[in-house]
Amino acid sequence: MSRLYVGSEIGKLNRVILHRPQLGLARLTPSNCDELLFDDVLRIGKAGEEHDKFHNTLVEHDVEVFLLNDLLAETLADPEAKKWVLDQQCSELRFGATMAREVRSYMEEFDNRELSKRLTGGVAIVDIDPELLKTTPKSLKGHMLQENSFVIEPLPNHLFTRDTSCWVYGGVSVNPMAKPARRRETVHLKAIYQFHPMFKNGDFEYWYGKEDKNYEGATIEGGDVEVIGRGKVLIGISERTTPQGIEALARSLFANGAANEVVAVDLGQSRAAMHLDTVLTMLDHDAFTYYPAVVNDDSRHFSLTPGDDGDVIVHERQSFFKTLAHLAGVERVRMVPTGGGDIFAAEREQWNDANNVLTIRPGVVIGYERNHYTIDRMQKEGIKVIAIPGDELGRGRGGARCMSCPIDRDDI
Repeated sequence: MSRLYVGSEIGKLNRVILHRPQLGLARLTPSNCDELLFDDVLRIGKAGEEHDKFHNTLVEHDVEVFLLNDLLAETLADPEAKKWVLDQQCSELRFGATMAREVRSYMEEFDNRELSKRLTGGVAIVDIDPELLKTTPKSLKGHMLQENSFVIEPLPNHLFTRDTSCWVYGGVSVNPMAKPARRRETVHLKAIYQFHPMFKNGDFEYWYGKEDKNYEGATIEGGDVEVIGRGKVLIGISERTTPQGIEALARSLFANGAANEVVAVDLGQSRAAMHLDTVLTMLDHDAFTYYPAVVNDDSRHFSLTPGDDGDVIVHERQSFFKTLAHLAGVERVRMVPTGGGDIFAAEREQWNDANNVLTIRPGVVIGYERNHYTIDRMQKEGIKVIAIPGDELGRGRGGARCMSCPIDRDDI
């Protein structure tokens, strides 16, 4: 059985989950993109071409790629899995009892591949056979829907597979998401990890998020979680990841001996700094790219370590760059600024995901070609940058790291 383990941010990347933008992005419109957490509508064909280039680049560098829709379709082939997913996605609490039965009956007619596509891409009223609509809906909610309403909302943010689940050493956190527009994503990853043949008998742990319950404010998204290696984890306190979520994950990691220290760094609540990996990403054993307007040596941060009887000890630390060196196990770190030090280029290129690169082995990263100043500075620091197009994908506010969920990566 293939290994399910992520030991670092920079060790050789072996296997990864991606989600090619398809129906979900086609559902974005100027009137709903804010609600669906996008800043703009994307050109679907161009975004797909750019994603294919990203996919192919990974394969060319010996990374095995799995696509989310394929994994979900294969998961739904298990009748128990299919029942569990539809129980979650067609619940009475979501639709009311009558409409829940209507929607479930409609969804059960799809084959597994089409069902996977509809679960991730959504079902609109206009998708439903007009003849069927003559006899339905019978429910109160159904009568309230308009022609442009969704029965099953699209999940365009599935594009960013890093966030919904993240692998930390020998286990996974299936993350309780902060925004309502993304919470249904977690159902699909839970189903895949519990029922898909590649995972259901796998040798791994669930660190957080497995239980079917309301996690209230204890939210985490994978873009804020960076596995530094040697038992160290760096997590951003952000717009999407809360202190109580970080403490819960740290407590679980410590209880199972998976980590010996978690450092939480305060990023504020800026949309531009939505996740840690949009402002700070590890490039090499001693190198990080960073956005100085958000992350600097004065950034407030805290060290969490194991205490007695499952408790967590919290200490505020000083000098964030010194802490990064401590986490990385080096004397000092090389900090590579966004935009090469130009403040205008920095703001522009950070917005276009210059920091959000995917390290595929030490000192080798994949990033958007449009971020010229940052790429030039990285190369001067000895980092090899494999540039990919991202004019459309970048408008979704996510780069190569956001769009990838490693499931097998070497230690350092």
